[in-house]
Amino acid sequence: MIYQDIRECTNENCTKGSVVNDDQSGEILCSGCGLVLVEKTTVSGQEHQTFTSEEYFEKSRTGSKTSLAINDMGLSTIIGKTNRDASGCSISGGMKQTFDRLRMWDSRSKSKSSKTSMRSAFILIDTVQTKLAMPDAVIEKAAYLYRKVKAKKARGWGIDCLALASLYLSCRMANIPRTIPDIASAGNVSIKDLSRHVRILIDSLDLKVESYNSSDFVTRVGSTVGASEKSCRDALIILAKTRETGYSEGKSPIALTASALYVSCTINGEKFTQREIAKAAGISNVSLRLRSESILQTFNIHNLLNV
Repeated sequence: MIYQDIRECTNENCTKGSVVNDDQSGEILCSGCGLVLVEKTTVSGQEHQTFTSEEYFEKSRTGSKTSLAINDMGLSTIIGKTNRDASGCSISGGMKQTFDRLRMWDSRSKSKSSKTSMRSAFILIDTVQTKLAMPDAVIEKAAYLYRKVKAKKARGWGIDCLALASLYLSCRMANIPRTIPDIASAGNVSIKDLSRHVRILIDSLDLKVESYNSSDFVTRVGSTVGASEKSCRDALIILAKTRETGYSEGKSPIALTASALYVSCTINGEKFTQREIAKAAGISNVSLRLRSESILQTFNIHNLLNV
């Protein structure tokens, strides 16, 4: 029942005082005549005074939140080892045998290979989230994709690579700039295996994922090499021109970003080598050199940047 609609006292002889909600007693009463309008309400405040997250979960009666990124989605039931009922009295012998059997089947159900693999996959996703500073919404989406593709029960798919592929595609959908080498390095898998599982995941779930915006990587690469703010702004101008003319279609966003930043730093007199910028972007020197030469040949950079 919703009690927020009670705004005035129902007593005819009352002076119509304000309605007070007492969280301690769970009552809604009139401040003028003291009439109790509602005797029992749902207390929405904190149950206990806590100072740490551990104390909150220990004293809370509701438990932690449900999440797709937990193997049992936070809805697991643990049968205690104490053979006592809610009032603290010992249970009968027959009931003890029943609870022993329930504990046995509970432990067996949690040791299934499917649940074990699910648990290890979500532990890996949580580890990579900590390393790469990803929001919880991306993790929830990655868990959803992983559960969806695991329901197909196809063989030959690696658990770690499949979980990391789900995380990478979740970042793509949320436009969080994380590349395959970043996730492969954080998850300790090879780039080749991760790329293969990304393609498997896209084909299996029939996903339509848009490519990253190359401008999202400018701040990251620029701060890594120590480029100036002017060079980063000029790189954004170059990247905007590549999108406007359609030059960026079919090209790696991170390679395009590194090339635009290298060209802008060179024009502004900042002496960063191709090796430094390529290492910061996670690409090869050859890719950076070829893409930079192509940008210089395709666009009139000096007129574009008003140099």
